[in-house]
Amino acid sequence: MTDPVYSYENLHRYAKSVFIRIGCSEDQALLATDVLLRADLRGIDSHGIARLSGYVRLWEKGRVNCTPVIKVVYETPSTAVVDGDRGLGLVVAPRAMEIAIEKARAVGTGWVSVKNSNHFGIAGYHAMMALPHDMIGIAMTNASPLVAPTFSIERLLGTNPIAVAIPANEQPPFVADFATTTAANGKLEILQRKNQLAPIGWVQTSNGDPTTNPNETRQGGALIPLGSDREHGSHKGFCLGAWVDIFSAVLSGANYGPWVPPFVAFLEPPTDPVGEGLGHFFGAMRVDAFRPAVEFKKHMDNWINRFRSARTIDGQDHVIIPGDPERMMHIERMEVGIPLNPKVVEDLTELGMRLNVAF
Repeated sequence: MTDPVYSYENLHRYAKSVFIRIGCSEDQALLATDVLLRADLRGIDSHGIARLSGYVRLWEKGRVNCTPVIKVVYETPSTAVVDGDRGLGLVVAPRAMEIAIEKARAVGTGWVSVKNSNHFGIAGYHAMMALPHDMIGIAMTNASPLVAPTFSIERLLGTNPIAVAIPANEQPPFVADFATTTAANGKLEILQRKNQLAPIGWVQTSNGDPTTNPNETRQGGALIPLGSDREHGSHKGFCLGAWVDIFSAVLSGANYGPWVPPFVAFLEPPTDPVGEGLGHFFGAMRVDAFRPAVEFKKHMDNWINRFRSARTIDGQDHVIIPGDPERMMHIERMEVGIPLNPKVVEDLTELGMRLNVAF
C-alpha cells in the first residue's frame, strides 16, 4: 500500500494557515511554511510538515513567540550575535542568515551566532540562501540532547546538523546537509511510524548496548555520533557535534549540551538553564573575497565533473555529488506531489480540527 500523495500547493496553503492561526504575521507564516516544506520537497521527510504539530505544541506550551522582535545584540563589521526572542527557528534563522550575507557583501565574510531561538528546520535551506549572491553558505544548529558522546551513556548533545552550500557555474551547486549522528532523530520517527527496525549503529540502550529498537530513546537510550563505534571513528562524530554546539550556543549565549530545551513539548526544559533558548550559527563567504567568482565557479564545475566521472564499484552508476538526490527529489515532488505517512495525515487532520483549519 502506497502512502497518499498531496500537492505542494495544498500542503503549503494548509501549513501557512496553521502558522497564521497561532499568531504569525502573513510574512512570517509564509517564510516558516517555505522553510518547513523545503524539507519535504528535498526528500527530508523527517523535518518537513510532519513536524508542524510539534511547533504548534511548543506554542501551546508558551515556549514559542509567534511575534518575535529579532535583533542584533552585539556586532562587529563581520560578526553578529542575534537574539531570536523565542521565535520560530523557521523565521529567526533566515533573518540571521540575511545578516551574515549583508556583512559578507560589505567586508567579504559574515558570521552570525544566534541565541533564544527554536528548531529551524533543515540546515540546508539557510546555507543555500547564500548561493544567489555568489557566496558560500554555512549553517548549523544545536538540538535536543538525545546523543551520547563516545563511551558515554549520558545524553549530552543533539544531532547537531551542518550544511554547506557552494555555488557552481553550469553544474548545480554543491550542497552538503547532514546530522553529526549516524542518523537524525527524525529518521527514527519515520521508522516508528512504519513499525520498522533501526539498523545497528543508529542507537544504543540506556546501558550502552547496540539495539535496533527505534523507540529506544523514549526508554532512556541514546542516538550515536557519526561512525557509531570506536573502530569506525565515532569520536569524529562526537567532535563534529561538539563543534556545532560550541559555535551555536557557547558563542552566542544559548543553552548548550544537556541544557538545550527539548523539541517535544511534553518534556519540560531544564530548570537550571545556562543560556537562552536554542542556538544556531551561520556563515556567508563572498567567493570573490578569495578569487574571481567566474573563475571559482568554472573550477567548481570541473571539480564536480571530475568526481561524477570517477570509476565506480560494480553495480554503481556514478558518484553522487552532495545535493544531487535532494535536487532530483525536489523536481519530482513538485511534479507528482509529496507522499505522507498515514500517521502523519492523521496527526495533521487532528491538528486542523483543533485549530479549525481544514486539512
